[in-house]
Amino acid sequence: MSKSITPYGSWTSPITPDLILAGAVGLGSIRGDGGDISWIESRPGEGGRSVIVRWSPVAHPEQSRRSAVADVIPAGFNARTRVHEYGGGEYLAAGGIVYFANFADQRLYRCGPDAAPQPVTPETSGQLRYADAVLDAARNRLICVREDHTGGGHEAVNTIVSLPLGGGETPGQVLVAGNTFYASPRLSPDGARLAWLTWNHPNMPWDGCELWVAQVQADGALGAAELVAGGPEESIFQPEWSPDGVLHFVSDRTGWWNLYRWREGGDSSLPLVAQNDTAAVARNDNATVVRNDTASVEPLCEMAAEFGLPQWVFGMSTYTFIGAGRIVCAYTQAGAWRLALLDTATKAFAPFDLPYTDISGVRAAAGGVAFVAASPTQAAALVRLDPATGQTTVLRWSSEVTVDAGYLSAPQPIEFPTEGGLTAHALYYPPTNRDHGAPAGERPPLLVLSHGGPTGATSGALRLGLQFWTSRGFAVADVNYGGSTGYGRAYRERLNGAWGIVDVDDCVNVARYLAAAGLADEQRLAIRGGSAGGYTTLAALTFRDVFRAGASHFGVSDLEALATDTHKFESRYLDRLVGPYPERRDLYVARSPIHFTDRLSVPMILLQGLEDKVVPPSQAETMFAAVKAKGLPVAYVPFAGEQHGFRKAENIKRAMEAELYFYSRIFGFALADVIEPVKIENL
Repeated sequence: MSKSITPYGSWTSPITPDLILAGAVGLGSIRGDGGDISWIESRPGEGGRSVIVRWSPVAHPEQSRRSAVADVIPAGFNARTRVHEYGGGEYLAAGGIVYFANFADQRLYRCGPDAAPQPVTPETSGQLRYADAVLDAARNRLICVREDHTGGGHEAVNTIVSLPLGGGETPGQVLVAGNTFYASPRLSPDGARLAWLTWNHPNMPWDGCELWVAQVQADGALGAAELVAGGPEESIFQPEWSPDGVLHFVSDRTGWWNLYRWREGGDSSLPLVAQNDTAAVARNDNATVVRNDTASVEPLCEMAAEFGLPQWVFGMSTYTFIGAGRIVCAYTQAGAWRLALLDTATKAFAPFDLPYTDISGVRAAAGGVAFVAASPTQAAALVRLDPATGQTTVLRWSSEVTVDAGYLSAPQPIEFPTEGGLTAHALYYPPTNRDHGAPAGERPPLLVLSHGGPTGATSGALRLGLQFWTSRGFAVADVNYGGSTGYGRAYRERLNGAWGIVDVDDCVNVARYLAAAGLADEQRLAIRGGSAGGYTTLAALTFRDVFRAGASHFGVSDLEALATDTHKFESRYLDRLVGPYPERRDLYVARSPIHFTDRLSVPMILLQGLEDKVVPPSQAETMFAAVKAKGLPVAYVPFAGEQHGFRKAENIKRAMEAELYFYSRIFGFALADVIEPVKIENL
């Protein structure tokens, strides 16, 4: 079949927003409970509602109406916590019961089989929020992180609290307090010890945090606390107790997030790992104990690979126990994730042969291991692995949509030169459509994607939202700029003090690199990104002259406003990325696009949720007004009812089509799709 010769951007594609959103769900927050597996589905078709879903391998005679896959919480409930605003750790499944945070009122609820949810915490109009709960069955209580907003205009107070399972009007008994943040309370199998993570402003958990352990006393309070690992320059991730009561965790003390275990009391046969020089001081309400010099921290698998992630949300998991001395763990190298079996006694490390390049949420469940996985040709799916055989079973697809491979662009990893004699990383997607070819000599428009975080990372997993562009004739460069995770701590720290410089340089240099290679039209280079990626987009459009258009999705235009008008979790984030505020206010002003609209010379579109507490709408609205006043083509598309990121199907569709329409008018290609026009000022 011969291809139709059609200009780039005008190719007809079956990958439409309606197709992408048809039955599509987000998958995450996997939990095991006996023979069952549960997870969270984020459903755009239900207004972005997060629903707890359970898979059961066999019928339950006492619950004859329970099917193999069924919703656990009824309509009207939305399992989502607002702790740290990004949430995660929104529910716990144990003994057939789920305890979950409901988004509307932020109360914790208990939901049993065939029973309506019942509140466990009092009504506070969302002022008390809970996350990352574990069950203390022996004491008939939950232990979790609480975020207290009852102080009015003061910064929220984060603590670790216990909550009686019977519910009532108690907001919780405080177990640990005094530090800025807490996460990952984890109870030992015998219920005798509690481990947790904590950190203080201005650190984010991936900069540096501490792992503490305390004895649980007979009355449920905690005894003296002991610092196990971590510090201001060491990031600890996912503390977990093995079935035989040995504490494990991930640390980046070598420059890579690797697996370790802590042996209380020590073992002279094990190599000690050098600890931080700073004395252990417990900044909490408990008695203080200096680090136990007889205890040892033992590396389990030293590799130039990452077994950890930036803890933007609670409850993240890259490893799980399938026995006292056997761990199934996920790790990433060169931008691709793999899964392996680790024997903690022999240190034998055996990767599984699986067809996936993106793996997350690893949990022991139903006699195997469950996780979310994807590849360049397979959309995300909930997968169960039998570790004994290596066989996998898909329990739930994120989308049942199938697309002919002739419309899918395969990611090509590239390493390109950037500033300072360094190189950076990206995935290049060529325009691909089995039905169309471009006129001779025409080069494609290029979309440079700048991911959020900025301490995040992109992956080569199949995303139909990206293929939406490549199947219409766009080339795409998805950039893991300096500061991204997955390449070690040194790569991540390239962005320290240099946000708005290093990330922008890398996005600019990948565009130049691809244009010089003849893979992109240098007159039709565009950049797009959301949140922190939106800031990189706006900074690139303002302070560089390479891109000809851009799209900012809930992006930052004023760093000073972000530092003074955002939520607690990120309120000091910029201290490392830019500089301490207000001492270095000059840097905040110098790197804020809103103050330099006189340098702008290219069009942009801004898309914004009107209930966004992370990047308030004022950021986009101020930028829109300034660009409009300058006389440049600019569009502003606000979305009522949306927070930080778009969850409703109709809004996701409108955002995709609005951006495509905008580029068609700016770059001058005809649309193959019928799209509702967007008002573009000064066009």
